[in-house]
Amino acid sequence: MLILEWIGIGVLILCAAVLVLFVRRALVARAGGTIRLSVRVSTMVDGRGWSPGFGRFADDELRWYRMFSFAIRPKRVLSRDGLAVESRRQPEGQECLAMPADWVILRCTGYQAPIEIAMAESTVTGFLSWLEAAPPGAAFPRLTAQDWPAA
Repeated sequence: MLILEWIGIGVLILCAAVLVLFVRRALVARAGGTIRLSVRVSTMVDGRGWSPGFGRFADDELRWYRMFSFAIRPKRVLSRDGLAVESRRQPEGQECLAMPADWVILRCTGYQAPIEIAMAESTVTGFLSWLEAAPPGAAFPRLTAQDWPAA
């Protein structure tokens, strides 16, 4: 009888963990601006190291959350400031097994180390639009009253 109680407790804990995963995902997705996005977290082996997740656009950041994680905070944050798409390619070799056929891999550079992200072809247009749609004056430092020329 004691073994059955421990099995029941284990099943209950497992169900609670799965529920937490889905609730966390629903809370992040509910905020809007969410896309399916995979990030290459390791480049040690060609074609491997992809981690599925979802990204959420928030102000000037793209916040990436791992699909299967209990963390509430994003795993990676890409700032629009300084981020540029270096190249675009189709999945090759083992990458074809890790992601859907209509996905595109973008190699991005910025102030941090280069990063590879993968997303659906239809999402790339929205991502590039977000990347280019910085608010007016965002590329230049803000001028204060003392920076203005004397009149």
